[in-house]
Amino acid sequence: MGIVVAIVGRPNVGKSTLFNRLIGERKAIIEDVSGVTRDRIYETSDWNGKNFTVIDTGGYVEGSTDVFESAIREQAILAMEEADIIVFMVDVMTGITDLDENLANILRKSPKPVFLTVNKVESASRQLLANEFWSLGFENTFFLSSITGTGTGELLDAMTEIMPADTDEDEEDIPKLAIIGQPNVGKSSLTNALLGIERNIVTDIAGTTRDSIHSRYDKYGKTFLLIDTAGIRRKARVHENIEFYSVMRAIRALEEADVCLLLIDAQNGIEAQDLNIFSLAQKRKKGIVILVNKWDTVTDKETNTAKEYTEEIHKRIAPFTDVPIIFISALEKTRIFKAIDIAMDVYKNRQLKIKTSELNDFIAEAIQKVPPPSHRGKFIKIKYATQLPLAYPAFALFCNHPQHIKASYKHYLENQIREQYNFTGVPLTIYFRSK
Repeated sequence: MGIVVAIVGRPNVGKSTLFNRLIGERKAIIEDVSGVTRDRIYETSDWNGKNFTVIDTGGYVEGSTDVFESAIREQAILAMEEADIIVFMVDVMTGITDLDENLANILRKSPKPVFLTVNKVESASRQLLANEFWSLGFENTFFLSSITGTGTGELLDAMTEIMPADTDEDEEDIPKLAIIGQPNVGKSSLTNALLGIERNIVTDIAGTTRDSIHSRYDKYGKTFLLIDTAGIRRKARVHENIEFYSVMRAIRALEEADVCLLLIDAQNGIEAQDLNIFSLAQKRKKGIVILVNKWDTVTDKETNTAKEYTEEIHKRIAPFTDVPIIFISALEKTRIFKAIDIAMDVYKNRQLKIKTSELNDFIAEAIQKVPPPSHRGKFIKIKYATQLPLAYPAFALFCNHPQHIKASYKHYLENQIREQYNFTGVPLTIYFRSK
């Protein structure tokens, strides 16, 4: 199960700066004005061999009647409920405010580990000022500067120390298929149709399923674990926060799954939230099959409708377009078993291993056809290739100037590998290393 870390605090204490620091890229918008971050932003990070998801939340404002501040407060509470670890951020320059006290009172009641981070501690004088925050009563208190990175390593060390090690030793070694997607696209209906029983409650109300539900499938010569991830854990605040919960449940399921069945609504088409969930699966190197559900409800079908629909999806998910797309109806049980067959094929593709000698011969041919572009007169020579011993397909190519390999050439090599070997539905990772 993936670990989720939520950064919470009042506005303008530096939460987004710390978020960018933890994920190693500038994703959250940073301005010296309170309230810039209004929605939760999610991204993956890793430290000391531990992988986890970080959530950046809007600033917490207790009791505000402002429409944006109340929404931000709601989001912060949701993030705290959903997270495994909470990073409570305060600002040394303003000292302890009433808002800090109010949030601290809430967090002290939480059974989850809370790490108090005093931000903007960039000098010895500020170090002395920061000592007053010990009075908030949190054992795990850290002084840091999110803008310079000072002290963030110690915070990460402490957080990852309490995170469980990634292990599958206790789990049965069978394929794990996760059904993911937005609320009310038919995930539970598909689970029930496949299992042949009313395993999950099905209604027209988005958010009926409150937790990931695991079911063992053992029929027609196929055995796998089916994970239905509707995504709503708690009854409170469901209607206003459906999208947040759908993403969080998808994150949880993605950590467990080998292959993800991404359901989209045929009538709505592929939406921004679908693309967010697709991106999460791709970044976690999971196998992906896209299922266009409720195809029976599309009344204006023409000869090229499915083809045009497929082309539109490919356009939206590019450049990773080597993904199976199947048009199904969970309610009518149309093509649902074909979807499982293809998902099992994708699982096999994800397990594919290429012999090092064979891979090197193939890469040499690809390089001979299209050599890597030189960089400022420096010729790039790729000498050796090997597949890494990971749970997903990843390749290391050793060369003299790995930092100068262009993204376009990396895509060329990936396309060549896909043409030669069947990695349909599986993201490929190519690393360039110094020889």
